[in-house]
Amino acid sequence: MKNPSIAVAAARPAAPLAFGLARPWQLACALLALGLACALALNLNSYYVFVAASIALTAIVGIGLNVLLGLTGQVSFGHVGFYAIGAYAVAILTTKLGWSFWLAWPAAALISGAFGVLLALPALRVKGPYLAMITIAFSFIVQHAIVEMRAVTGGQNGIMGVGAPSLGLGLGGEQAVALLALVSAALLFAGYAWLARGTWGAAMRAVKDSETASESIGINPLVIKTVAFALSALLAGLAGGLFAPLSGFVTPDSFGFMQSILFMLVVVVGGAGSVAGPLVGALVVGLLPEMLSALAEYRLLFFGGLLLLVLWLAPDGVVGALRGLLRRLRPATAAPAFQPVSADLALPARPRQTLAARELGMVFGGVRAVSGLSFDVPAAAVTSLIGPNGAGKTTALNMLSGFYKPSAGGFTLGGRALQGQASFRVARSGIARTYQTSQLFGSLSVEDNVALAVCRGRLGSLLGARRYAAPEVRAFTRRLLAYCGYLGALDLPASGLAHVDRRLVEIARALAADPDVLLLDEPAAGLSSDDKHKLGRLLRRIADAGISVVLVEHDMALVMGISDRLVVLDAGQRLAVGTPAEIQDNAAVRQAYLGEAALLDGGTARVRGLPDAPEVLGVGQLVTGYGAEPVLHGIDLQVRRGEMVALLGANGAGKSTLMRALAGLQRPVQGGIHFEGADLTRLPAEAIVARGLVLVPEGRQVFGELSVLDNIRLGAFLDPRDMEARVEQMLQRFPRLRERLHQRAGLLSGGEQQMLAVARGLMSRPRILLLDEPSLGLAPKVIAELFDALDRLRQEDMTILLVDQMAALALSLADRAYVIEGGRVVAQGSAAEIAADEALTQAYLGGH
Repeated sequence: MKNPSIAVAAARPAAPLAFGLARPWQLACALLALGLACALALNLNSYYVFVAASIALTAIVGIGLNVLLGLTGQVSFGHVGFYAIGAYAVAILTTKLGWSFWLAWPAAALISGAFGVLLALPALRVKGPYLAMITIAFSFIVQHAIVEMRAVTGGQNGIMGVGAPSLGLGLGGEQAVALLALVSAALLFAGYAWLARGTWGAAMRAVKDSETASESIGINPLVIKTVAFALSALLAGLAGGLFAPLSGFVTPDSFGFMQSILFMLVVVVGGAGSVAGPLVGALVVGLLPEMLSALAEYRLLFFGGLLLLVLWLAPDGVVGALRGLLRRLRPATAAPAFQPVSADLALPARPRQTLAARELGMVFGGVRAVSGLSFDVPAAAVTSLIGPNGAGKTTALNMLSGFYKPSAGGFTLGGRALQGQASFRVARSGIARTYQTSQLFGSLSVEDNVALAVCRGRLGSLLGARRYAAPEVRAFTRRLLAYCGYLGALDLPASGLAHVDRRLVEIARALAADPDVLLLDEPAAGLSSDDKHKLGRLLRRIADAGISVVLVEHDMALVMGISDRLVVLDAGQRLAVGTPAEIQDNAAVRQAYLGEAALLDGGTARVRGLPDAPEVLGVGQLVTGYGAEPVLHGIDLQVRRGEMVALLGANGAGKSTLMRALAGLQRPVQGGIHFEGADLTRLPAEAIVARGLVLVPEGRQVFGELSVLDNIRLGAFLDPRDMEARVEQMLQRFPRLRERLHQRAGLLSGGEQQMLAVARGLMSRPRILLLDEPSLGLAPKVIAELFDALDRLRQEDMTILLVDQMAALALSLADRAYVIEGGRVVAQGSAAEIAADEALTQAYLGGH
């Protein structure tokens, strides 16, 4: 028997699709406007008929560009080239080859579309200004080719005597072209509405929002963007094919670069992505010059000024501004009450394939991120990949999902090799994933995000919507969202979701593809304790339902609580495999997480005994974060002059967030930060540096294009006194940098970049040096050399606050330490006390 909750959901109408014609009155208004425009074209004089036809042709090109810019986010300033190709094709075919206009016109459109495909294949592999430059170059190439191909195009003289088609009943010439242009614009207007509200339109917007996420649900972005480019080129050629008989001749001067700018303005002024945008934009761009004709030589100046004013006052275009005004004027209505939907698992029960990795390796330049990694992922189980920072966990997920092509080895799903396949093909094969940073399609609603994933990249016909708008698909989508615990509005744009809801919707979207394996990269990051418990129960239910779950997560309590099996990575290699209890008791795993003090000569904790030294940095009840849920919960911390204090804890505990807050890069929500008696909570980062609190950030972040010397000198930006003498001190402190002094910093090894980052920080004359993960990704020998340099700083009475994944090594240098877990201080004391405290191990590996 059919589940009653499914029947209710299926009977309920789908959320309105904002980009389509959803109401009969809108269709009636469109038909009335078309009838009025045609009537005017039949009764006005020839000049105004020409103006009306030109506006219609501009609208047609605008509709095509709206597909490209409004739906896929691709910018083209070269569509006048396709417009010219369409015009010259009609002119050549009708005047020189004797073709009928009714054959030449569609042929011209197809030729322009074919050129669009040829240009799209190389052009769409680049983005932003590079794509714009390629399209500009294309328009210049077309214009100059027309000039040079004199035998075919007539060169600068062009082609004269292009005849207009006849519609019968005495309708010919400009009137016939105007009627054709108006009817074509109306049909294309309706076609755009169907495209935008259908599966292909949703896929185009998904690609615009996140190509990475669209690939993870089986969509091929290159195909989507190529179709959009070809379609927009075809419509430009269609308009150009009508321009030739409208003007009666074609010359190269008719297709200058300024015409391309006007085409783009049509979309931007009207409102990119909206159905009516190109029509409104064409009216503005087409009628404004006529309305300003009395201003003679000042006409273009006023035209440009008015366009700038429109763009300034209405950045979303005229349609966007009107929509916003209506939203403000419309009386507020109460949100519909939440209607519960059955949370039974919506995925079909079936045998699922299992994943196996064999000798996976990944090399970036000379850095071996993963090496010889082998493990099996059992069915209906949670397998967690854990390891310290830089262990290669996310790199492994990127290989298993097809975003990285392995340098060595491979992986199989159900015995079928998938390595080397594109990520969208891997997704279609049955591997779904989520990301460290949520990658929802912000311009789609919550429901549309999940419904699109049901297609698994199979989108159907260009104007169809059945594959993702069908009632059964929407019912499935609602059940899946309810199963994942999402209780919010379904028609809410995903861009406006709270952090926890973004996580739930992203998991629901991944499950919508009915995968065999679900890969999750730090899904608990930024969640509250209660939300983490709910997430753990959800992942456990997903695994119990038969799907293999592969989890990368730094919250060890969550990992140990839900995992059936753990794979521990260290420096890109598999260190251990076992149950949570076995991993917690593994000595090699403890060493990988806590580090080894023996790397440093005399590696034992050395306390200088500075209990009476004055406090220079005090943190009280500090609360801060990146969303609604804080990352730090009431942190208290003290640093005295001349001591080294270590901040320890697992990845995601909040250590780096605390360092960013101290450096002014993250605003506290509440609590205080005092440095030598001054309140720092509201000071900008540069003012904090000027006071002497200097951060050496995680990941080095050197200026790769500048030389080593320039990087060091930039450290003295706020205080350039005796700069060269201080540079010499840095080179004596780090002799390796002297050998690389005039090399680009981006070419240095990881250890050399870390030394450079420390030297740059010291150039700022710090009173407290904040060091965030200085050993991250470095070889043991380089770590020992770096920490020797830090030990010398310690002996020079430099005050240092140190965050490092090598806990034992950090404790061998530090006077005191704090252990942070879940954004709270769980232990503090001398380095020796913390080294012996079980809370340190529990913070890294969780408790039994």
